[in-house]
Amino acid sequence: MIDGSSASRYPRRTSGPARLLDRSSQEAALLTRDRRIRRTAGALASAALFLPLLGAAPSDTAPSDARASASRLQLAFASAAAEYHVPQSVLLGVSYLQSRWDAHAGAPSVTGGYGPMHLTDARTALADAPPHHAEGTEDPRGDSARPPLLPTAEVPHSSELPARLKTLSKAADLTGIPAERLRADPVANVAGGAALLAAAQKDLGEPLSKDPAAWYGAVARFPGADDSATAAAYADDVYDVLRSGAERTTDAGQRIALAAQPDLAPDSAQITRTGLRTVGADGTECPRTVSCEWIPAPYEQFGDNDYGNHDLGDRPASQSIDYIVIHDTEGAWEGVLNLVQDPTYVSWHYSLRSTDGHIAQHVKAKDVAWHAGNWYVNAKSIGLEHEGFLANPDAWYTEAMYRTSARLVRYLSQKYGIPLDRQHILGHDTVPGPTTATISGMHTDPGPYWDWRHYFELLGRPLVPTASAHGGLVTIRPDYATNRPVYTGCVTKGEPCADHGSSEVRLYSDHSEKSALITDIGLGKAPTTDVNDLSSRVSTGQQYAVAGRYGDWTAIWYLGQKAWFKNPKANPTAVQAGGRVVTPRDGLKSVPVYGRAYPEASAYPAGVPAQEVSPLPYKVLAGQKYVIGEQQPGQYYYAVTFNTDAHRVVTGKDLYYQIQFGHRVAFVRAADVRVQPSGS
Repeated sequence: MIDGSSASRYPRRTSGPARLLDRSSQEAALLTRDRRIRRTAGALASAALFLPLLGAAPSDTAPSDARASASRLQLAFASAAAEYHVPQSVLLGVSYLQSRWDAHAGAPSVTGGYGPMHLTDARTALADAPPHHAEGTEDPRGDSARPPLLPTAEVPHSSELPARLKTLSKAADLTGIPAERLRADPVANVAGGAALLAAAQKDLGEPLSKDPAAWYGAVARFPGADDSATAAAYADDVYDVLRSGAERTTDAGQRIALAAQPDLAPDSAQITRTGLRTVGADGTECPRTVSCEWIPAPYEQFGDNDYGNHDLGDRPASQSIDYIVIHDTEGAWEGVLNLVQDPTYVSWHYSLRSTDGHIAQHVKAKDVAWHAGNWYVNAKSIGLEHEGFLANPDAWYTEAMYRTSARLVRYLSQKYGIPLDRQHILGHDTVPGPTTATISGMHTDPGPYWDWRHYFELLGRPLVPTASAHGGLVTIRPDYATNRPVYTGCVTKGEPCADHGSSEVRLYSDHSEKSALITDIGLGKAPTTDVNDLSSRVSTGQQYAVAGRYGDWTAIWYLGQKAWFKNPKANPTAVQAGGRVVTPRDGLKSVPVYGRAYPEASAYPAGVPAQEVSPLPYKVLAGQKYVIGEQQPGQYYYAVTFNTDAHRVVTGKDLYYQIQFGHRVAFVRAADVRVQPSGS
C-alpha cells in the first residue's frame, strides 16, 4: 500500500530550523497527513471506477453447488474447445494465466473479472459491491475508513470503460449465454472464454486451427490489452505455461492438468496483425520479457520551499539497494496513476496492473521513492505497487500479475545483488516502524491473501526444507489453499471475512488454540483476529528460531517471547531450516531492538544533523535467538532540499544485523549480540 505517512519521507511541511530536527520527532504528529492522503487515494480510485471492488459480492451459488460445478470443469474445457474449435491446451493455458483455473465462488477479481476465464464486467462489480469498512471506523494501519461507494446513478455506462474491463458482455453476445450465468457458472464461463478466443482468431483472419502454435495473436488479444507489448508479454506467458505444463487442485477441489508441450513454437509474428498501438519502453528499467512504460512521478518544487514526490539519488553507487518492498495499491489502476503523478503526494518505483500484468515505472532505481513508511528502508529499497486490496480475499490477484511481478523482481535482484528471500523481498507489512510512536500506524499490505509460496516458486526460489529437524530454524510454509485461519473485519469490524486460503499462520501463547494470542506490546492493545492485526501472525517464507516442540505444535522466538503455532506432521505449516542467528552476547540479560539502522552521532559531518538512534519498546532476552537477514553499517540518507547539492549519505562504524523479530523485521547492534549457527 502506498504510504504517505511522515515516516515515509523527511517532513517537508516546515521551513527553516524546523527542517533540521530529528525525523522521528515529527512522525507521530503527522500521522493525520497519512490519513488525508489515504482518503485522497481512495477517492481517486473510486473516481476511476474500481474502489468498490474492495467488497466483492458473494456468489448466489451455494458451496455444494460450486463443488458440483467444479466436478464438471475438466469436461467443460474439452466441450468448449470442441464447440468453438479452439485447441483445448490453448483454452486451458489462457485460463491458467487468468485465474489458475479457480472460480472464486463467483466473486469478481480486483478489476471485475469473473470465473476461470476472468471475463470482466467491472460495471456490474462496481454496482453490486458492498462497502468495505463500516462508516467512520479506522483500521490499525492509521488509514481512515474507505470513502463511501459511488451511488448507483454514478456507475458509468459500459461504453465508458476500457475494453479490458468488459469482456464478459462480448462473451454474452457471442454465446447467447446470459451475463449473470457467465458470472456465476464456471462451465458457462469457460464457454464464453472459448468464444472470445475463436472470435479473436477470426478477426485476425486466421483459421480455427487445431495447432496451438497458430493461436498466438488471439491469445495476445484475450485480456483486452490496448498495446502490442502488453499483449505479447501476456501471450508469451501463456505459451510458457503450455510448454512447461501445469497441474493443480482448484479452489473448488477439482484436479486439473495441462500436459507439457516443450517444443511448442508459436507464430509470434501474428502480433503485428493485431492492430494494437505501440508503447515505447524508453526510459524504463524492466526486463525485456515484460511490458513496461514510463509514467514519471514528478520531481517538482511547490508551495513554501516544499517539493515532491521523491528524492534524487545515485544508487547503488552512493548506497546499496538491499530490499524490494511488495505493496498492494488499495486503489485501482487509473486512480493510482493519478496519485503518483501528483508532486504533493507520495511515490513508488513501479505499478503492476491486475488484468494483464502491465508495468508502469515512475521513479528510477537510483532515486529514493517515498513508499515504505520508514525512511531507512526507503533509502535502501525499490517499491512495487500491485493493483489490489488486502482485505478482500476474493478480489484475487491474477496469475498474469504474479508472473510479471516475479520477472521484474528477478531482474532487479540480479541487477542490484538483492537476495531472493523474505529478509530482502519484504512485504510492506514486514517493514518496521522506525520509532515507537509509528508502530501502530505502519501498513499491513499485501496482507494474508498474497500467495508468497507461489510467488517464490515463480521467482525460481521455491521454499523447501534446508536442514534436518536439528537445524534449529523453521521456514513458514503452509499450503495456501487448505490453510484457512479465521480473519475478521474485511467488511465489518468484528465480523468474519470470507473463508479463504492464506499465506499466514496464527500464533498462540501456549500449545493450544484455546490459549491467548501473542501480544505485540508496540501496538499497545490486546491482539485480535482482525485482518490488519499482525500481532500474532507469521507469514510464508519467514524464518524463525525454534524455541520448543510439543506434539503437533512448534514454538518460535517472536517479539521477545515464545510463540506457538500448530504444525502437524500430516499437514505441516513450516519446514525445517538452518542458518545463522543472533543472541545477546555473554553477560547481557537483554539488548535493544531498533526500527532503523542509523549511524552513531560522531559519523555525521558538519551541516548534517545527527539522527537519534532510538530503540523500539522491545528486547531480545538472553537465551533467545533470531534469524539474521543482513549485516550492514549504520547509514542515513540526508535529503531535505530540492537542490541535491546538500544531499549526503552518512555511513557509520557501528554495524547492525537485520533480524526477523516478529511479523516485521528489525535491527540489533552487532556489538550487543553474538552470532552462532542455528543448530548449536
